[in-house]
Amino acid sequence: EGMDSFVQCPMDALNWAERKYLILQEILTYNPDIICLQEVDHYFDMFQPVLASLGYQSSFCPKPWSPCLDVENNNGPDGCALFFNHKRFQSLNTTHLRLSAMMLKTNQVAIIAALRCRATERAFCVAVTHLKARSGWEVLRSAQGSDLLRNLRNVAQRIETEEKTDTDVPLIVCGDFNAEPSEDVYRKFATSNLDLDSAYKRLSMDGKNEPPYTTWKIRPSGESCHTLDYVWYSHRAFVVNAVLDFPTAEQIGPNRLPSYNYPSDHLSLVCDFSFKDPTLVSQ
Repeated sequence: EGMDSFVQCPMDALNWAERKYLILQEILTYNPDIICLQEVDHYFDMFQPVLASLGYQSSFCPKPWSPCLDVENNNGPDGCALFFNHKRFQSLNTTHLRLSAMMLKTNQVAIIAALRCRATERAFCVAVTHLKARSGWEVLRSAQGSDLLRNLRNVAQRIETEEKTDTDVPLIVCGDFNAEPSEDVYRKFATSNLDLDSAYKRLSMDGKNEPPYTTWKIRPSGESCHTLDYVWYSHRAFVVNAVLDFPTAEQIGPNRLPSYNYPSDHLSLVCDFSFKDPTLVSQ
């Protein structure tokens, strides 16, 4: 019970002993090369060892203060986790961030991993973050987004120097931004001089709209259906070839999320990227 109560979710689907297998099954169904997760509090006892046995190298950045610590017999703090297939990518550098807002450290975190694609020898950065939740915190989220963009730029420039390249190191940024597309933090990412685009928006019917929802749940306060999660990418360097369609309302079911079929209260965003021809990166 608590603020995250899912009042119509089957209790068995919330039981971690059952739910962990559902989450792993969903992740592995997509056979991803890179996995970005938020609100992870079972990194050391489940995600890291299981995914390491399947060839994933990873990093975990806990929140400075986590609500998980208030739960009796807790498993430690939650945070962001990033995994990548070490057969496909070589790790160049990993940066853990405690995001700042108005020059003050906040409780939200991010990971930026600099990787080299073994097949193409091209370097890029991938990041995962989880911004401040709930309405009323729009200004804080905007400031956190600015801090993340600044750090992304700094890390990318450092990798460019180390790699001795005169081309920009491209970025992929995944996260629960806790912000609708109407919020300032979304606009900052969409208009940044890092030339980022949203993968799901790019492949929408008109190329202009995000999905109608990325989370849909029922809590004691009522039903909540919002678009809060995004995959941003450097559109001058990457092509987004495909994205996973979201289930319909009928497929999700009347009890909404989480459920046996969708074990998280947020839906998975899955994208296929490829590098553009280097001669086309300016287009």
